[in-house]
Amino acid sequence: MTSSTSPPPAYDHLCSHLKKIAIVQSTAALLEWDQQTKLPRGAGAYRSEQITFFAGEVHRLRTSPQLSQWIEELSDSQQTADPHSVIGGTIAQVKRDYDRQIKLPAALVEELARACSKGHQIWVDARRNNDWAQFAPALKTIIQLKQEQADAIGFADCRYDALLDEFEPGAQTAEVAQILEDLRCALVPLVKSIQSSGVQPPENILNRTYPIDAQKRFAKHASAKIGFDYDRGRLDVTHHPFCTEVGPNDCRITTRYDETFFSSAFFGTLHEAGHGIYEQGLPVEQYGLPAGQYCSLGIHESQSRLWENLVGRSKSFWEHFYQPAVEHFPAALADVPMEQFYAAVNRVTPSLIRVEADEATYNLHIIIRFQLEQELIQGTLSVDDLPQAWNDKYRESLGVVAPDNVDGVLQDVHWSAGLIGYFPTYSLGNLYASQLFDAASRQLGDLNQQFAQGEFNTLKDWLNTQVHQYGRRYSSNQLCEKVTGATLSQNHLMSHLREKLSPIYNL
Repeated sequence: MTSSTSPPPAYDHLCSHLKKIAIVQSTAALLEWDQQTKLPRGAGAYRSEQITFFAGEVHRLRTSPQLSQWIEELSDSQQTADPHSVIGGTIAQVKRDYDRQIKLPAALVEELARACSKGHQIWVDARRNNDWAQFAPALKTIIQLKQEQADAIGFADCRYDALLDEFEPGAQTAEVAQILEDLRCALVPLVKSIQSSGVQPPENILNRTYPIDAQKRFAKHASAKIGFDYDRGRLDVTHHPFCTEVGPNDCRITTRYDETFFSSAFFGTLHEAGHGIYEQGLPVEQYGLPAGQYCSLGIHESQSRLWENLVGRSKSFWEHFYQPAVEHFPAALADVPMEQFYAAVNRVTPSLIRVEADEATYNLHIIIRFQLEQELIQGTLSVDDLPQAWNDKYRESLGVVAPDNVDGVLQDVHWSAGLIGYFPTYSLGNLYASQLFDAASRQLGDLNQQFAQGEFNTLKDWLNTQVHQYGRRYSSNQLCEKVTGATLSQNHLMSHLREKLSPIYNL
């Protein structure tokens, strides 16, 4: 006889089914990681078929009639009384996922997987060749399929809502647009005051020769120091850095190196390590279940941006790491004072490349992409007109125009992978990161003193306990309020930027 506090037998069946799905999904993730890191160029066509097959299998498992029966049985269980408990959260989130997935025809799921796998391979070549015309047909197909996906799922106000919800569950386009517009209105005056300050840290420090082998050693050393566990993960090279997990103890992060630009690989590695620390901090015993999955991409990005910027670009971080940096790069840094290097890695200037943008202008890059992909999905902007629209928005918002499409509309991997709705989570992540960091600072004491001494575990452990352990048991907004005591606000990010940049620019 089952006790009143034990989950019904259907819950065990449900969990077994979800763990089977996780095996298939993680195997597909390994294929996708390999596609972006190791795959021979001639193997692309068959890899697309492999990825398509696995996408179909995952969809079949996620829409199983038996899964529907378990969900229906468990929805009436007393275990659902607390939607934030492990069991209650699992049931609620599985139902949410099922209700969304069942609306998608299997043929559409497979067609999207095939188009995105091929699209990524075409994007890599098009970027290598600076050939927009090579990529445009693939993007047209992907946009059409994403429109069909949104229409199949359904939406209240606009198509983009259905796609945004995949990455930031429960978020609405209008709500996010207002958050980003408020942030833009706060950022623009700050950037203008910096530009008119007459101060500009020397950028050439970062453009000296930084041997790639030394970059690899230094980035791996720093990412391990902040908490990425290389016994449960690895670092590889790709065209566009990313993080993925292919098992509960197998997290893959990637970066790309530029021998004449320090920041690209180093801060890119810290960023992806932040994602990896989150993945490694999720409850291993819940792998494949909602309680062992990340909350949202906004929260995921908060972890990467927190380690990249609030930690990695802090003065206290470099008080600890600058001497090792000089030892790794003596020819580039032996004559550079730490204060000058610190100012250089926090230099604010409008630029072309999102992943290399400074903290103050970064969100302007996101707003541009957010606006463009809404127009693409709504059908008010054609793929053929996208490069010109891109350049127009960059000229208007940042005062720069890309000399070619490699540094323009071809610079990001997301659209080739069908990740429409992903971009705004970067800015949400910046906001969550600053608010979480403020809460950690209040509870943990002087974090800067700890960083200067090379102590990062206190912050990492706090994030494990306050953020990572809950998985998907809370929404982004609920988790933010639970941890910080307040709803999401731009005030924390703007305070952080003013406090950091005012001394550098004499504001």
